[in-house]
Amino acid sequence: MTRPPIDAERSAAPRSHLRSLRVLVADDERDTVLTLALLLRDEGHTVKGLHSGEEVIAAVGDEQPDAVVLDIQLPGMSGYSVAQELRRMFHPAQGPLLIAISGKWVKPSDRMLARLAGFDHHLLKPCDPQQLLDLLAPLRLPGPR
Repeated sequence: MTRPPIDAERSAAPRSHLRSLRVLVADDERDTVLTLALLLRDEGHTVKGLHSGEEVIAAVGDEQPDAVVLDIQLPGMSGYSVAQELRRMFHPAQGPLLIAISGKWVKPSDRMLARLAGFDHHLLKPCDPQQLLDLLAPLRLPGPR
């Protein structure tokens, strides 16, 4: 699952040619999981909602997700720890796209910690739905993963 570069010409691909993604959404707030899952399913993606870091680690092998949306403040294992573990599990170019979401950890230093932990992106909660879809858009383009 390599991450294709953003390419303006390829981004304009008709929606019918875009591929569906497998996405894990993990947050201890069930409403956040439900909202993001509904948004992503409406876009044609397969989504599995989870509520702890341990569940994410267990599900990644079975689900082979293209992207994982993780709250940083998960019970038990933090989103930072989950991101670090996922980066250890996969070759750098083959792991899922990791997107942090947080309503508490929003300072520039928190964003830097997220990047160091292995996150590709960091969104503020509640996240702008279009911003999330824009981050996933390059993964939907046809071609090798």
